[in-house]
Amino acid sequence: MSVSLILTLIGEDKPGLVGMLSQTVADHDGNWLESRMSRMAGRFAGILRASVPEAKVDALVEALGSLESQGLRVAIEVSTHSDVESEFRRIPLELIGADRPGIIREISQALASRHINVDELLTECSSAPMSGEILFIAKASLRIPHGAPVDELADALEEIADDLMVELTLGDTGEF
Repeated sequence: MSVSLILTLIGEDKPGLVGMLSQTVADHDGNWLESRMSRMAGRFAGILRASVPEAKVDALVEALGSLESQGLRVAIEVSTHSDVESEFRRIPLELIGADRPGIIREISQALASRHINVDELLTECSSAPMSGEILFIAKASLRIPHGAPVDELADALEEIADDLMVELTLGDTGEF
């Protein structure tokens, strides 16, 4: 039986970190399943889900811990959770507007109060092409329970978007 491990990673960005990590997982008969990794403020940061045979979990956990001496800190969680996907539907959300504090807080509070989970969130700041103003851009994949009133959610998010002076699109915005 395989066990899923969720790894969070951070270290000084340098060549070879992903190779070192992938070799460690492979050395323990692990399978790299999904990941999100990025360079942020000169640091390497990421999250990874890997599966490993149950008999090799402890050895892999120990080997991952030893990567800190090579500049990569790894936090490890064993996951026994399995989502029942048929109970949910996924809806994309996109937002763009002038950067200001509180945008994610306002949107996430509206989602949480409606028992809507954010499966994935990508954010960035970039310069607007003409004005040079800093724009905040967010893309999210929402997991909404079947039967949840999407129209009511859309209305609530539009009200927040108007208050924040951002453009917000819910659903059918293309691939995430």
